[in-house]
Amino acid sequence: MKPSIVKGTRDFGPMEMAKRNYIFNTIRQVYELYGFQQIETPAQETLQTLMGKYGEEGDKLLFKILNSGDYLSKVTDEQLTCRNTLRLAACICEKGLRYDLTVPFARYVVMHREELQLPFKRYQVQPVWRADRPQKGRYREFYQFDGDVVGSDSLLNEVELMQIVDTVFTRLGVRVQIKINNRKILTGIAEVIGAADKIVDITVAIDKLDKIGIDAVNDELRNDGLTDEQIAKLQPIILLEGTNEQKLDTIAEVLKDSETGLKGIEETRYIVSQLLTLNSQLEFDLTLARGLSYYTGAIFEVKALDTPMGSISGGGRYDNLTGIFGMPGLSGVGISFGVDRIYDVLDALDLYPKDSLQTTQVLFINFGNAETAYALPAVARLRQAGIRTEYYPDAAKMKKQMSYANAKQIPYVVLAGESEMAEGKFTLKNMATGEQQMLTVEEIIGKIS
Repeated sequence: MKPSIVKGTRDFGPMEMAKRNYIFNTIRQVYELYGFQQIETPAQETLQTLMGKYGEEGDKLLFKILNSGDYLSKVTDEQLTCRNTLRLAACICEKGLRYDLTVPFARYVVMHREELQLPFKRYQVQPVWRADRPQKGRYREFYQFDGDVVGSDSLLNEVELMQIVDTVFTRLGVRVQIKINNRKILTGIAEVIGAADKIVDITVAIDKLDKIGIDAVNDELRNDGLTDEQIAKLQPIILLEGTNEQKLDTIAEVLKDSETGLKGIEETRYIVSQLLTLNSQLEFDLTLARGLSYYTGAIFEVKALDTPMGSISGGGRYDNLTGIFGMPGLSGVGISFGVDRIYDVLDALDLYPKDSLQTTQVLFINFGNAETAYALPAVARLRQAGIRTEYYPDAAKMKKQMSYANAKQIPYVVLAGESEMAEGKFTLKNMATGEQQMLTVEEIIGKIS
């Protein structure tokens, strides 16, 4: 039988990994520039940790793991015959694959709180899993690259995270638009229209505006129990226009009787005012709701401007997340880079620097045992100098060894035959130009470095 991989997952060859590592290294360097430290958490978490943190829709997308051993031994015949998948899963599954990196991080903070210096600034790059329908730019297994700050209420954390986003995409050469909103503003709107208990329904529906259009959003709000009068009040708010300041002024007037809503506007004004020097476009967007139910303050989303790819980064403040694990009152704010989507954006726009994709810089040709004995000390010297160097393992025909260098796009080949050995030198060949020079090892190092 022909082997295959699971739908919604991918293999990554050497070229893909070189590109991914370019992205990982760029983001990692920027995080560390701002004082973030790296952690990792297990791929598996207990379902007790995961369930109920992502809203009803998120819970449905969790990959659950069957218990080890005879997992059906404690299941009754009635439970088996009723064919209720959710009830059965509760009996035979105690663990699941992590859905994101934020909830495991909150669990980590609660478990390690005595060791942490607050505010704690962490970054984390690991795969996550979602039982979603695979499509372009959406996978069932994909990497996230998160940065979070816990233990500080200051809005300077939001400002710094947006500066990190801007710096990362400036370094990657991607023009982006950063969208910002605040869950307090959305809560204020729900209060003003008299539907405070519908905030999650309203935000989930508004979050779909770009995908399904205003009529379908209104139908969804109607199905969620909002009256036509309440839906009518939402229309001008959903379809706001103008500059960031004009939008905030309009919303402030609508929310003048909502203390929570006005607090959200005040926070948004501060963040926007501190980010006027960004390279990226910054837009206050009231339709931005981010479906995850744990956000409580500022929320962000980043979209590439020059290729259609959906969100490539996002995040927000989640004041009450650690409270779920018995540690109330610890505020957090974070962002997540969608590495797989960023990969596709850089691919589509051809933005990978050529030197980031090269692996080996120099290949030494193998002419036989005597030449090998002469060349190996030089190979070691180049590696000591930080030059990525290979020695072809077999004394194969020259054409085969040169084809190997071309296939791997190795820019330089070194030859050492009788004449080179007699002079104590090597011939360095530039594979792009065909130019050849007889040089010492140190001269080769100087030229390539």
